[in-house]
Amino acid sequence: MKLTDLIKQASASDNNVVAVASAADLEVLEAVSMAVEHDMASFRLYDREQKLKEMMVQHFPHLLNHPKIFTQHVKDDQQAAIAAVKSVHLNEANVLMKGHIPTALILKAVLNPDFGLRTGSVLSHVAAFEIIGFERLIFVTDAAMNIAPDLAQKAQIVQNAVKVAHSVGVENPIVAPLAAVETVNPSMQPTLDAAALVAMNVRGQIKGCVVDGPVALDNAISVEAAHHKGLTGQHAGQADILLVPNIEAGNILYKSLVYFARAKVGAVIVGAKAPIVLTSRSDSAESKLNSLALAICSSSN
Repeated sequence: MKLTDLIKQASASDNNVVAVASAADLEVLEAVSMAVEHDMASFRLYDREQKLKEMMVQHFPHLLNHPKIFTQHVKDDQQAAIAAVKSVHLNEANVLMKGHIPTALILKAVLNPDFGLRTGSVLSHVAAFEIIGFERLIFVTDAAMNIAPDLAQKAQIVQNAVKVAHSVGVENPIVAPLAAVETVNPSMQPTLDAAALVAMNVRGQIKGCVVDGPVALDNAISVEAAHHKGLTGQHAGQADILLVPNIEAGNILYKSLVYFARAKVGAVIVGAKAPIVLTSRSDSAESKLNSLALAICSSSN
């Protein structure tokens, strides 16, 4: 499976609408243009009138008066965030996308008790990586939202990631709670949490997947490394979802894959009323398009 497969899957689904907060950004509008070209969705673009119009006229004139593009003018980023979130809250859109706006500002609107998108579940970040040498997508969670999740939060983070994997056709994903070792060590909390997650999975508290850990990264994704280490279980080295122990580990793994391994990525925030594309302002248009595809697939399924 490749990220291009997600784009094809998203293009095959109907009636998707993406609300974009502070859309006047070249990379964001390029991603929107690419998504429209692939017939992935319609877009509601929220930003300052002059800034958005000038950028579209200069760089994306084909988006002006396009039947899949609706623009609404606001006076600042705060209003853009509120308007975009409200459009999802009111079911005018089924995906929320962050444009050129601080993450804290859009999350404040998402968490608003009156018109926000909270469901009572943990919000978590799920990234799907296309890595050279791997025939499957590797999902990493959580690299951006939860700082130091406890066991209960990790269980919800796993369930969120499993739902995303299901939405793109991974029917029974293998989840690897990452740690430094494969044995349970009372001095190493990630190993204790991993053992508890395995037990919760066996008892049906975590569904739709197989949880196998604790496990170090090499033995989670390499059959050869796992067998060399003496791990001969049927799931050794075949993880689909990597559960990191904390945000630092997730952030380092995420950026290592992007900058060292040159991996392609799409990412989404899940656990809210609708998927949220919360990419960095420095992410490429291609990454934003991949993230849109992942979000649309998650919403459609």
